[in-house]
Amino acid sequence: MTLSLPSEFLHRPIAHRALHDVADQRPENSRAAIRAAIEAGYGIEIDLQRTRDNRAMVFHDYDMTRLTGQPGPIQQITAAQAQARPLLHSDGEGIPSFDDVLELVAGKVPLLIELKDQDGAMGPNIGALEADVVRALQGYDGLVALMSFNPHSVAELARLAPHLPRGMVTCSYDPKVELLPQMVCDHLRDIPDFERVGASFISHEAHDLTRPRVAELKSQGAPILCWTIRSAAQEAEARKVADNVTFEGYLAAQPA
Repeated sequence: MTLSLPSEFLHRPIAHRALHDVADQRPENSRAAIRAAIEAGYGIEIDLQRTRDNRAMVFHDYDMTRLTGQPGPIQQITAAQAQARPLLHSDGEGIPSFDDVLELVAGKVPLLIELKDQDGAMGPNIGALEADVVRALQGYDGLVALMSFNPHSVAELARLAPHLPRGMVTCSYDPKVELLPQMVCDHLRDIPDFERVGASFISHEAHDLTRPRVAELKSQGAPILCWTIRSAAQEAEARKVADNVTFEGYLAAQPA
């Protein structure tokens, strides 16, 4: 079953990793950034990684150095340890769990949820993160949509939670940028798994929106989101193709 993306995800601009601004002690994917996005009325995009005890945490990187100042993969610590590890440029708040964020958002704004690839090469070695995400979402009645670069992850979400809308994060797949084997990049570049995994939308790299496959999916009725927009001028250009934007570094205009 392919579930359509709720229209709210097309009407409200989506704050990339929430409405973050380190100058105001609001680092990316933090509770402070999420509270700011809710107050401003934006949709929120977050990233999920898993811990050693297979809990979903709202965190972008595999290694914790950039965001906490302490090195090491987040997969090598427990959820409790992650929650106790302060984020840089914050008021001391730790890495939030997915459960924490669901409680904080509580259906106030749409939540676009990206599961980071857990295989390492977009392969089938996944499952624990997807299972904990679906567990956490049981009983949550706010608007959510799930997505991942890894088609195996999207397929697993379809199996575990066919009632939740899901999509694919897509890009130009430059091997030098994505640090993936050429063969993997060449396979994924044209989004061949969209129908197979029951995706209903894509969130595509903004500077690659003119790709013919994007136009093909749009012509078939698939909503097109994009990432990451960093100015009003970039937004205006992206909206020639995309139905909505994921933005950071400025305040996207709200619909009238």
